[in-house]
Amino acid sequence: MTSLMLAAVIQISVIAAPQQDTNEDYRRAYRRSVTTGRPLVVLIGADWCSACRTMKTSVLPRVAKIGGLDRVEFTYVDLDRQRDLASRLVHGKSIPQLVRFTKTGTGWKSAYLVGRKDAREVYYFINPGLAHGKNSNNLSTMRDPWWKSLFYRR
Repeated sequence: MTSLMLAAVIQISVIAAPQQDTNEDYRRAYRRSVTTGRPLVVLIGADWCSACRTMKTSVLPRVAKIGGLDRVEFTYVDLDRQRDLASRLVHGKSIPQLVRFTKTGTGWKSAYLVGRKDAREVYYFINPGLAHGKNSNNLSTMRDPWWKSLFYRR
């Protein structure tokens, strides 16, 4: 009986507690994107998804380490905690999803990368000009052996 009463008190306190605005990070990144003109990159994931955790804690930090997030505004959206926002951003039902929004003269253009990807794929998705021949010297650098240690763990 005591545990039942404790559970009820905890539920009531959680419901009554002021909810923090879980969308604030997204709004802040969006505003920075509009101000700077940089693309907005959003990782949509969930704590229970192992591929999402890998992307968030392993792959994206490696991409950031080599400057792959320097030219974008980045944020994370949790599918469970930010359900309304995530449902507007997600394309299909699979997660993780990396979404790149680029502002054009006619509005926002979006591109999606779905599923767990390695750091090289994520880097080129976030920085599409490098994958299409621009800055080709960076492409050759990506093939150097020391880069492999940043992208792949052994």
